[in-house]
Amino acid sequence: MSTSRWHGHAIKRTAALVGCTALVLSLTAATAQARPGHHHPRDTARQTLPANDGWASHGTGTTGGAAAAEERVFTVSTWAEFKAALAAEGTAPRIIKVKGTIDAVSEGCGTFAVPGYDFDAYLERYSPENWGRETDLSDEPDDSPEGLRRASAARQDGAIKANVPADTTIIGVGRNAGLKGASLQIKGVDNVIVRNLTFESPVDCFPQWDPTDGDKGNWNSEYDSAVVYGSTHVWLDHNTFTDGEHPDSAAPTHFGMLYQQHDGQLDIVKGADYVTASWNVFTEHDKTILIGNSDSESTAAVDRGHLKTTFHHNRFEDLVERAPRVRFGQVDVYNNHFVAGEDYSYSFGIGKESQLVAEHNAFTLPDGVSPAKVLKRWNDSPLTAAHNRVNGRAADLIAAHNAENPDTPLRSGAGWTPTLRTKVLPAWAVPFIVDHGAGAGRLR
Repeated sequence: MSTSRWHGHAIKRTAALVGCTALVLSLTAATAQARPGHHHPRDTARQTLPANDGWASHGTGTTGGAAAAEERVFTVSTWAEFKAALAAEGTAPRIIKVKGTIDAVSEGCGTFAVPGYDFDAYLERYSPENWGRETDLSDEPDDSPEGLRRASAARQDGAIKANVPADTTIIGVGRNAGLKGASLQIKGVDNVIVRNLTFESPVDCFPQWDPTDGDKGNWNSEYDSAVVYGSTHVWLDHNTFTDGEHPDSAAPTHFGMLYQQHDGQLDIVKGADYVTASWNVFTEHDKTILIGNSDSESTAAVDRGHLKTTFHHNRFEDLVERAPRVRFGQVDVYNNHFVAGEDYSYSFGIGKESQLVAEHNAFTLPDGVSPAKVLKRWNDSPLTAAHNRVNGRAADLIAAHNAENPDTPLRSGAGWTPTLRTKVLPAWAVPFIVDHGAGAGRLR
């Protein structure tokens, strides 16, 4: 190649790279502009959800405790202080600033055990060899190993759950704020903001053995990191949800089954509505996010027409399933980055009467993992899945699923079109933007 031709190619290549970089930077700026307070710095604790930012912006919008008087602004660094701030008298707006990591189980699981509880005795009594697999433990008396387990579990339940009042903002201070072993209960209230916190999943100290759960029995646990239960206008932003020091991979097995001490990271259930989850990281977990917790008709009567939720600019990494699993709700999932690990099962669970719209998302799957695994059909509910990319290439997720599951095909067309969105990035730009902006400690 002549020198002039080489210089010509070099100039064109440089121009292309400059153009690509400029586009990414412009997208970054546009996305950052959509974040409250980026160009007009102020107290992040008083920031409110911007207009059109997902379902939580519907109607009255979500302001949390932004209007709190100074005497209603609490700074806490212990579990006792945190619960006291939540329980402070009055219904006026409040702001709770969390400093450092607050451990709800700082003294260990042993503090919840009632006198006489002994895990070895529990294993001995309910082993398949002694108990069998035909009868559950519901009728066991209070003085039995199961009864003592129930009583111990009730102690933990009362200790680690924290009820959030209406018109509240909970926000981490700085880069290392978080809640460990706690279960945030956003239950039956309106207008709550939770931002800039690392949630280390609560560990159930007393899982229950159910011999009748499946062919082999199963260990069942309680406690989600956060539960939105019958509440409205909830904004979860720039948080990190993780199993932290207690990953499932480190859990033992008993009776041939994993001794499961985790439940979910985020559940949105019982008629909850108008929720936006933005710029969060969900990582290192099995059953991650559940929207609608049952197919039963009694649950359907509560959930139909509700559970409207938006997920945008979140990173889902090293999860097994439920990112999210959806029943009933109109759920909008756009501009998220899904990074699958070796235990990956699926991302989107298509459940009863779900109306999922999944657009402009990026998926990074390991070698040998098919795009068909992204969708899991639990019920015949149509969905919209467009403009997504898998490992850098455009992918039709529904077609991929149907090609490998011809007996249980999915139908296209969720039946509604989202309108409450911030700046929508092209899917190819999502990994760079999301990976550099999502999670606790990155709030600007």
